[in-house]
Amino acid sequence: MKREAIYALEKWKNNPGRKPLLLLGARQVGKTWLMKEFGRTHYEQVAYIRLDKDEEMKHQFTRSGYNISSLLTAIEARVGFSIRADNTLLILDEIQESPHALTSLKYFCEEAREYHIIAAGSLLGVHQHSGTGFPVGKVNRMTLYPMSFTEFLDAMGKEKLCAELKKRNWDIITSFASTLEEMLRLYYYIGGMPEAVSTYLTTHDFNAVREIQEEILADYSGDFSKHIPPQLAAKVSMLWESVPTQLAKENKRFVYKEVQKNMRARDLEEAMDWLIRAGLIYRVNRISKPALPLNPYAEGAFKLFFLDVGLLGAKTGIDASIILYGNRIFQEFKGALAEQYVQQQLRAESALEPYYWLSESMRAEIDFLIQHHMAVIPIEVKAELNLQAKSLKSYCHKFSPTVAVRTSMHTYHRQVLSSAGTPTTLIDLPLYAVCNLAEECRDCLA
Repeated sequence: MKREAIYALEKWKNNPGRKPLLLLGARQVGKTWLMKEFGRTHYEQVAYIRLDKDEEMKHQFTRSGYNISSLLTAIEARVGFSIRADNTLLILDEIQESPHALTSLKYFCEEAREYHIIAAGSLLGVHQHSGTGFPVGKVNRMTLYPMSFTEFLDAMGKEKLCAELKKRNWDIITSFASTLEEMLRLYYYIGGMPEAVSTYLTTHDFNAVREIQEEILADYSGDFSKHIPPQLAAKVSMLWESVPTQLAKENKRFVYKEVQKNMRARDLEEAMDWLIRAGLIYRVNRISKPALPLNPYAEGAFKLFFLDVGLLGAKTGIDASIILYGNRIFQEFKGALAEQYVQQQLRAESALEPYYWLSESMRAEIDFLIQHHMAVIPIEVKAELNLQAKSLKSYCHKFSPTVAVRTSMHTYHRQVLSSAGTPTTLIDLPLYAVCNLAEECRDCLA
């Protein structure tokens, strides 16, 4: 399987101002595979140290006093070969298990920047050491997400179709729309967790995929009791169980009392922060005004989304046949999967932070707003072919955005909406082509 993050690692490798790289991400999104594959394909040798299973190396980082020469000697003794700056990738995996190893990145940056070092850790574990000793300003950072839809397409053997999709060759894309729709529904079920994708590729068994997803979910739940006090763990678990239910609502705004009766914000703040820092959920804030920059206009209301669309489906126990072939019972939750998918692709494909907007009358809601190329762009998400978008048209009439996006199972189309203010270019973008959203908007804004 290919990961687009390889290209970002190549840029890091070739950057003369390169610092040690801190690769972050939730558990099981493929950090270890990515580092090893990058080392295998771009270096003559790889020195791999896994700090959660190597107590001796953990002690070496503790005892070294951050003496880089001593650390390199110890690592060479462990891996059995000399580490050269010009041909060796040094990988420090599970670095959150050794605060001293995390701090050592500062000294590698200041005293031995010629060495190529990638350190990986869980988002939560690294955040726990973000105080004293954290190498602030001394590392490059990169976050790895579950596999995007385009990465999934490539893994499914649709490399040429994936290439046409990225080139935005709309005539060819439209002619293969049925194939892309089929692949998208498959992605809704399998998601982007590498082990789930790999399992489907080797077995083509939906039950085997679901078993892997359930194992991943069980591992995450196990972390609740393993790493946090019992009272907080109980709240984290309740919140975690509540997210799919709240996403299934027509109004997807998160409501605390639906986690447990009489539950208030202050009762769950720490639990929510834990899940967000662990990378297991994402918070999409409502904004009061679609103006730049968006963040200062964030209000108290918000939606919560899962790490991965496949895990969301597994958490709710949705059968593969329902996702792939449709069902009346499934219509409402299909919208939740579509929104989950879009926000997931916005982050993974374009590194965009989404918000949402609700009118004062609460009659019009825009699923997502993004800040891109000094513009606020509204995004309406439709699960199927429905092009009715009353909220989007109301928003465009009120705020006259330069660009608006409506994404659904409809084919690609552009049109200009007349308005009292600045005309709005409305882009109808197929859900399977959300990877092109940023570039489409950029072209309209140019």
